[in-house]
Amino acid sequence: MNSLKSIAIIPARFESTRFPGKPLVKIVDKTMIQHVYERSLQAKSVAGVIVATDDARILQAVEAFGGQAQMTSPLHRSGTDRVAEVAALSDADVIVNVQGDEPLIDPEALDAVVEPFQSDSSLMISTLSVNGTDGELENPNVVKVVVDHNGFALYFSRSPIPFFRDSPFTGGERLTFFRHVGLYAYRRTFLTCLGTLRESYLEKAEALEQLRFLENGYRIKVVNSTYQSLAVDTPEDLERVNAFIKERTWQPSSSL
Repeated sequence: MNSLKSIAIIPARFESTRFPGKPLVKIVDKTMIQHVYERSLQAKSVAGVIVATDDARILQAVEAFGGQAQMTSPLHRSGTDRVAEVAALSDADVIVNVQGDEPLIDPEALDAVVEPFQSDSSLMISTLSVNGTDGELENPNVVKVVVDHNGFALYFSRSPIPFFRDSPFTGGERLTFFRHVGLYAYRRTFLTCLGTLRESYLEKAEALEQLRFLENGYRIKVVNSTYQSLAVDTPEDLERVNAFIKERTWQPSSSL
C-alpha cells in the first residue's frame, strides 16, 4: 500500500451573517480557531494543518499560538474554494477540509475520511455520515444522504431521503437513514480543477455544494461513523460548548 501525504486545511473568515468574528471568540482560555487547529493536528493521518483566511486578524491570531496560516483571496464564494487556493501550493496528496467552527472536532474523524484514499487510487472525495435520529428526517437543516452497497453517495438532500412511502417503521423497528456530516477529504488534484466546475442545477436547488460534484460525475465515498459534530453557528452554541469544556463532560468518540 502506498503511503499518502495528507494535510488539514481550515477555511476561516471573520465576517459571518449570524456570528461575526467567531473564529476569534474565546472558548475557555483559547480562541475557537486554536481549538480546531490543535485538535486537527492530533489526527494520525495528518502531516500538518494550515488555516486559510482572508483576514489579517485571524492570520495574526494563528501565528501567535504557533500555528500556520495563509492569506487567500477575499473573493471566494465558499470555504472549499479557499481550501483549493491553499492546496494548490501544497505537495500533499490528500486535503482534509475541516470546518473552522467545530472546536470539538474528533481527530479520529479526520483519519476516517482519509483512510479510503489508501486503497482506492481513483477516489477523489470522501465524507462522513452518522445514523439519523428521531426528528432529524423531516428537518431541512439536517442534510440526509443515501448510499449504494459500496458506500458511495447516490444523493444528498434537505428533504427526507429515502422517502418512506408507507411508514418509517417495519416490524416494530425504525428504518435507518443517514445524516451527512460536513467533513470532507479531497485528492489535491481534484481541488486544482474545482474552479472549472460551474454551480450546478441540483446544487442551486438544494443549496448543497456536494451535489455539484455528483452532477459532474465524481464519486463521493461516505464513511459511516459515530462522530457527533457540534458546530458553533450562534452565540448560544458558544455558550453550550463552553459549558461542555468547563464541566469536562464531553469526551471524543472512541471509535468511528
